[in-house]
Amino acid sequence: MRNEEELDAELSRPGEALVKMMKRLDGDIVILGIGGKMGLTLGRMAAEAVEQSGKQRRVIGVSRFSDETARLWLEAHGVETISCDLLDAEAVATLPDAANVIFMVGRKFGTAGSEAMTWGVNMVTSANAARRYAQSKMVVFSTGCVYPLADVTSGGCLETTPPSPVGEYSQSCLGRERIFQYFCEIQQTPMSIYRLNYSIDLRYGVMHDIARWIWEEKPVPLNVPVFNCIWQRDANERALLCLEHCTVPANILNVTGSETLQVKEVAEKFAKHLNKPVNFSGTPGSKAYLSDATESIRRFGSPNMSVEAMIEETAGWIKNGGITLNKPTHFEVSNGEY
Repeated sequence: MRNEEELDAELSRPGEALVKMMKRLDGDIVILGIGGKMGLTLGRMAAEAVEQSGKQRRVIGVSRFSDETARLWLEAHGVETISCDLLDAEAVATLPDAANVIFMVGRKFGTAGSEAMTWGVNMVTSANAARRYAQSKMVVFSTGCVYPLADVTSGGCLETTPPSPVGEYSQSCLGRERIFQYFCEIQQTPMSIYRLNYSIDLRYGVMHDIARWIWEEKPVPLNVPVFNCIWQRDANERALLCLEHCTVPANILNVTGSETLQVKEVAEKFAKHLNKPVNFSGTPGSKAYLSDATESIRRFGSPNMSVEAMIEETAGWIKNGGITLNKPTHFEVSNGEY
């Protein structure tokens, strides 16, 4: 993947299972919060899967679209767009009907110091969307950060692990889930809560963070010594496939890779690919945000992109001056302060 055009094409490529699902699925698809890091390629993937299925179906992306370039890019790839502030209940009420909804709205970066805005975005938009699409199936993006920190040797939290969020960002994410669960049950709206961590795109993500530290000859922090991740194309496809797995009460699904990755080992592999020295900082802790993805792998199979391939592609991207979104994951933070 030598440039953004090739990268976006890969992240948006639907697999055979998704195309088959689009042949079975009834109704249009609305993607709320499509303007975020994952939304653009997820929307394009949905549109391409619809086209390949031969079915007539609208894919509609909703966002404030502060970046007009993103809107034009989506429309060029078969996604209809609507500009809407999802904090505005009256505006949300005017959105078109759709049998299938993907909810991707969320605020994380900059939570510290503006906690009220984080709660507003993560909760008010949820209530607005749940009321508007009471008759739809809804896949709701969430995060593994709602779980307690897990022992690094545990294999991660299961869907049955009771939430214990650390910090206001994670607390607001659990609040978002609870709002949707409430409306799911009182409205009988089928839902799937999609707990993702962490999605990897060559322009951002845990792999990108580690590779950039090494490329810039900065120490790699080890205080959170392990992590999970999944290639964004795999995460996109799983989210769309969850439209056939929405239930009342809402079911919960952990989505990540099958491995617990060691930061030190990954950093050392990057150092070889980048031909750079690697230095470390911090004392390895005993806890991390980890999720056990056994159920999603049983349901959808193993992710297509291997860890080794992610490392190789990310290293090549960094070496060749590939663009960065400058949005660090803060995976090395375990106190909930983002």
